[in-house]
Amino acid sequence: MSKRTVVAGAVWVVLTVLAFLIDPILGACVLIFGAIGVVVVQLSSTWNEHPDFEARELDRARRRKVKWEQNKGAREKDAARYAAHQARKSRSADERAS
Repeated sequence: MSKRTVVAGAVWVVLTVLAFLIDPILGACVLIFGAIGVVVVQLSSTWNEHPDFEARELDRARRRKVKWEQNKGAREKDAARYAAHQARKSRSADERAS
């Protein structure tokens, strides 16, 4: 956990205790919204550790290229089957037209 998260958590606990001493409803609000705030602080503390959009897209492009190369044979086979189907289809259309 980062230092900001620890400080935010400590401030949240102190404010929650003080708010509960004043009024239980106010204390519940501070408890709920403070917890949300501490979670947001924790999530934002690791924001810069994640890769940026360009780095993620380069990684995806590399994975797509590898997958594309692995499936090259299947694509060629499908293209040959489709060409044969089209040839049969045109032959049968020519036979019906005659």
